[in-house]
Amino acid sequence: MSSPSFAKRQKERARADKQREKAEKKATRARERSQSPNAEPGVDPDLVGIVPGPQPRLDEDEATDD
Repeated sequence: MSSPSFAKRQKERARADKQREKAEKKATRARERSQSPNAEPGVDPDLVGIVPGPQPRLDEDEATDD
């Protein structure tokens, strides 16, 4: 009869450990984001340098070299 409660304790401990690790990762990401030198408010760093509209084809550059 003691094994179900022992297994439950192990499961709860594993869940708590996972939550703690998740919180640490979240804090690390937030710290890195705030320390980023190019962090401008209102600007998505993933979209910096992207030009809207049609993009040149990759094979056009090679065709002009011939």
